[in-house]
Amino acid sequence: MNPFRKAVEDGDHAAVVDLLAEDVVFTSPVVFKPYAGKAITAAILGAVIRVFEDFRYVREIANPDGRDLALVFEARVGDRAIQGCDFLHFDENGRIDDLMVMVRPLSAAQALQAAMAARFELIEREASGAS
Repeated sequence: MNPFRKAVEDGDHAAVVDLLAEDVVFTSPVVFKPYAGKAITAAILGAVIRVFEDFRYVREIANPDGRDLALVFEARVGDRAIQGCDFLHFDENGRIDDLMVMVRPLSAAQALQAAMAARFELIEREASGAS
């Protein structure tokens, strides 16, 4: 099992963060502009852990060279069932340097956007190191 998948499934946020490259780029399913950097990506992923309920990966699709991975997931956001995929790219050191998330259906994506927007001030404070 991929270490990222294991860390997510174990709820081990620190292990997830350890797998991120300093220059990771996170592409959100609900925001146009990607986020660059480990601090903001870690803070966003921490919030996602609190927003998603009954999260589980249901499929893993890996490139034979080990540099690309797609993890298909299912979860809930409030009363909305959501399906999605985490697309990961690993740098030459085995760290995640690109993480793109896509979700469906639209109603669940909208619920996710609203839940994350409600937490974004806290996310930004966590990313900047403020409490």
